[in-house]
Amino acid sequence: MTSSLAISSLFLALCTHQCALDHHSPLGFEFESKHMGTIFRIVSYADNAENAKKAADAAFARVAELDGIMSDYKQTSELMQLCKKFATEVGEPVKVSDDLFYVLQKAEEMSKKSDGTFDITVGPVVQLWRLARRTQELPDPKEFAAARTKVGYQKVKLDVARKTVQLTTPGMQLDLGGIAKGYAADEALKLLKEKFGISQALVGAYGDIACGDPPPGKEAWSVEIAPIAKSQKVRTLSLANAAVSTSGDLEQFVVINGVRYSHIVDPKTGLGLTGQRSVTVVAPKGITADSMTKAVSILPTEQALKLVEDTPGAAAYIVILDKDEKPVVTASNRFSDYETKRKD
Repeated sequence: MTSSLAISSLFLALCTHQCALDHHSPLGFEFESKHMGTIFRIVSYADNAENAKKAADAAFARVAELDGIMSDYKQTSELMQLCKKFATEVGEPVKVSDDLFYVLQKAEEMSKKSDGTFDITVGPVVQLWRLARRTQELPDPKEFAAARTKVGYQKVKLDVARKTVQLTTPGMQLDLGGIAKGYAADEALKLLKEKFGISQALVGAYGDIACGDPPPGKEAWSVEIAPIAKSQKVRTLSLANAAVSTSGDLEQFVVINGVRYSHIVDPKTGLGLTGQRSVTVVAPKGITADSMTKAVSILPTEQALKLVEDTPGAAAYIVILDKDEKPVVTASNRFSDYETKRKD
């Protein structure tokens, strides 16, 4: 039996190599479901279709649960309910779920490591830029200045013992868009393995992919990084029990007064990044890869590489288009360890 499965997104395309399987080998299956504003895809190898479907449904239910906790679009989410409690005044710390507290902790860690270039408190400014992309006008200066006073990861106080959260400035809006999908992919992959015994699996969510054990007869999953310049070739990664995230502004940007602003906002300036870039980060977990791509996108290249090199198992591939739209490429030291070796 021959199995050929594919996952694709704007920035990442994954293909399992075609492989001949004997009748004792697990069968390949693919499922998809819409969550967190994107399509989640699961590729798995299981003994039968019924078990594969049951496992995928459970994994998607877990993703849906996390969306209900961490969405900044759903006013009923736990995250938004938390923000509402501090909308007009600094109240008492609020106890939150284990999932939300864990992600907030990981966000704080990345904020500290990245000197604040990854910052989930950037929500008020992000909302202004979402409006700017629709109206094609820069944010109102007064509203922009007011929004910036609510930004700063130090304004989120976490109590590890009690698992409580306190926001120290009224009106703060937390935005987990740069970390939640990576965590959801991790959790879906974990559920497939621990509850259904499916370890040969992959979970993809737009630019975030979490890989488990490789497909039968293979040493790794094959993941392609789509180029952002015509002169570039597709690069292929070989990943097993690792995650990859790509962040870029090929689609999400706005041009105002001749300046191209990315949807990726620098928390320190409140401005969308200018120019065009694509950043790919490989890390042991999706939650790390997802959040690190944002920091690497914003940091000066030297600092970005240090952040990556100081993180065990992490690697990065950075492409920035210059004024002539020629790609300027930088890769971290470990990136070549994950690249598929060419035979030509």
